[in-house]
Amino acid sequence: MIEPSEKAQHLIAGLKRFIEDEIKPLEARENLGWGRPHPKEALRDVWKRSCELGFYNVMLPEALGGAGLSVVDLCALKEAALLTGSALAPHVLGELSGPPRIGHLFKVASEDQIERLLRPVCRAEKAVCFALTEAEAGSDASAIKTRARLDGDSYVLNGTKRYISGAPYADFAVLMAKTTDSNGVDGVTAFFVDLHAQGVTVETDYQVMSGPGSHGDIVLHDVRIPVANRIGDEGVGFKLAMGRITLNRLLHCPTMLGMAGLALNLSLDHARTRMQFGKPIAMFQAVNHMLADMATELHAARSMMLATAALNDAGGDIKVQASMCKLFCSETAFRIADRAVQIHGGSGLIQGNPVEWLFRATRMMRILTGTSEIQRNTIAKGILMSS
Repeated sequence: MIEPSEKAQHLIAGLKRFIEDEIKPLEARENLGWGRPHPKEALRDVWKRSCELGFYNVMLPEALGGAGLSVVDLCALKEAALLTGSALAPHVLGELSGPPRIGHLFKVASEDQIERLLRPVCRAEKAVCFALTEAEAGSDASAIKTRARLDGDSYVLNGTKRYISGAPYADFAVLMAKTTDSNGVDGVTAFFVDLHAQGVTVETDYQVMSGPGSHGDIVLHDVRIPVANRIGDEGVGFKLAMGRITLNRLLHCPTMLGMAGLALNLSLDHARTRMQFGKPIAMFQAVNHMLADMATELHAARSMMLATAALNDAGGDIKVQASMCKLFCSETAFRIADRAVQIHGGSGLIQGNPVEWLFRATRMMRILTGTSEIQRNTIAKGILMSS
């Protein structure tokens, strides 16, 4: 059985106490529930307090102020955060706008960029988002149309990024733009873009399935940014963006399984207490078979994720396995959430019930960070080339 280290177990225990003692009371006071917009002021308080306690940067290497955890430990920590049932749990770990978004950039950013932009994120003073997706550049991320034209000591940016998670409360974006007219990945360059700069608009007049307030479009109209905000050389942006995609796919899995585990726990509680025909619905075979399937599939998905994480920690190549995990965990989490709604009956259809939100959120996971179809492409290519 693959278990997290003692260090990770200690951190998980502390994280749970923090969420129970401080975050959940905050959610109750401010009415910060599932699928609701969370005011930036409240989020900044969460980020700052989490940073003070050492949780905000915990996913970073020790050299950057983090805990230096293994990937197995990271998976256990992320899953445990979601299992608390806190709507703000991902913000406690900085997942949507904090250090996990920029940790890998310390290797390629300039000293000026590190001090001016990256370290303020780690101190919970600034929030960041990652802006790649466009109307015609989703799964085909190399097809971006946003342009960056060099003009003296500045670049002039024009284009639109859409469905960018964290954009509504971010201070700057790590943004990909074309610096040449060549097709494909050539000429894709990465920039730090101040979202408060003249010519930048963050549009949030829509909401995704998981609720409003956390996604937006970034519209760039003749936005001038200094050359000093370019990340690395021209033309290496796509490589930079894709450099951690394998590990990121794996590290999305504990979030999905945390949601699935929460859906199972809520369903168990409901089945034990919901009375029909004079007895708890857990006594009905149709219900307890659904619960059995949920628990079995969750165990299989978690075992798969942890085995792949252990392989990565041992130095193995997990490109194919990471896609397998992303595919299986996202599809499994949605099936579990779907059964949770069925077990809850009418109450599971009402917005505000956690399982209703979990149903919508897990459905999104089959698309985010590479669709299930893209994962199947990667898996098929990998197994065909290895046989």
